[in-house]
Amino acid sequence: MDANYLLLGGAVVLGLYMAWNIGANDVANSMADAVGSKSITLRNAVIAAAICEFLGAVLVGSSVTDTIRKGIIKPEVVADGAVSQPAQRSLGKNEGNDATAAPIEMSQPARKLALGMTCALFAAAIWLHAASSFGMPVSTTHSIVGAVAGVGIVAFGASAIDWWVLAQIVASWFISPVAGGLLACLLFTLIRRAILMRPQPANAALRFAPLLVFLVAFVMSSAILHKGLRNVFQEASADWRWLSEQAVWVAISIGLIAMIGARFYLVRRLGVAMSLDTAKQLQHVEVALAPIVVLTSCCVAFSHGANDVANSIGPLAAVVDIVSNGTIENQVPVPFWVLCLGGAGIAAGLAMYGYRVMHTVGSRITDLTPSCGIAADVSATAVVLLCSQLQLPVSTTHTLVGAILGVGLARGLASVNQSVTRNIFGGWLLTVPAAAGVAMLLYALAAFCFL
Repeated sequence: MDANYLLLGGAVVLGLYMAWNIGANDVANSMADAVGSKSITLRNAVIAAAICEFLGAVLVGSSVTDTIRKGIIKPEVVADGAVSQPAQRSLGKNEGNDATAAPIEMSQPARKLALGMTCALFAAAIWLHAASSFGMPVSTTHSIVGAVAGVGIVAFGASAIDWWVLAQIVASWFISPVAGGLLACLLFTLIRRAILMRPQPANAALRFAPLLVFLVAFVMSSAILHKGLRNVFQEASADWRWLSEQAVWVAISIGLIAMIGARFYLVRRLGVAMSLDTAKQLQHVEVALAPIVVLTSCCVAFSHGANDVANSIGPLAAVVDIVSNGTIENQVPVPFWVLCLGGAGIAAGLAMYGYRVMHTVGSRITDLTPSCGIAADVSATAVVLLCSQLQLPVSTTHTLVGAILGVGLARGLASVNQSVTRNIFGGWLLTVPAAAGVAMLLYALAAFCFL
């Protein structure tokens, strides 16, 4: 059998394994708030997240990804200036996606990069699997980045690594959880003072909860429009800036409609609670807010599938393109079957192994209620959306965990499980070097056997 076919087959298998681990770790975070606050059962959360993630990846997933993840490896060093420019090639979804065509002869740099991306997939998946076994939420993006950096050092030398990009990623370890935590702490404090700590919380919820629903709908729809449907809009129109401006008004309109609907919903749900004591009113308020946190979690899952899945399994798309064309491109099309493979693998990983990370994020950091989950989801989504607009590399996982921690701190340090928090932070610090180390070892062995 042709060595190129073996390489491609190995990349497909490892791409599926990587997708399985994304589901087990990364996607499990998106529904952790809803499960931890008991707004939805674990079984229903798995089904909802799997559907939303798969639809996000397949329907509006990115059709183009970076060949060399996040620019970690300098392309001019990899191919000695022979990297093709994006303008020289159409990046449509159907071009270059015929993985069954006979592979052409690859140059040595292209062969090294294809083998390296395959090893990077395997290394990142191994680290994610290990983290999931301990229920530790870690960043899929950082796992891939670390693995690609490790491959780059062994295959092309330390000079091939863009250390400034790596420094930005290291900075995001601190930026995203702190920003998410501060915003979540502020938002949950406002919710407590406006609704939960009032003598008549049901009456207060009728006044202020519709405004909260407007904020939720605005932020979540903005995230889907900017981070998810952006991929569709960019292909449909060259003037994405105009569409981006219109998306703000669309998000505002969705928020207003949701606010009006929430008012009628809350009147029906909380009308019977007005005559009850404060404690029972609080219970009714939290129950009334439960569907909102489920909806926010589903939006997070959909947005993740649309924006992050193609990037997370981008090395597989790179291998497919290199084997099919024999050259190295700065950007490559993501075949539709790769998105389907990623979506299916994610759904399987979430269903089979996602409960471990869900339990850690949703229950072990701090006790969550529906109001806590709303504050955490909205804050994390807002921070990721803002950083995306500013082109700052942040992790959704880090931001969400930071937001949950911020909600806990709003109720006092005693409400936070400090031991679990320390373990999570330790896992974050280990992610890039651990994935890099495994990738370096795998590539050294693979290069010895196949190059």
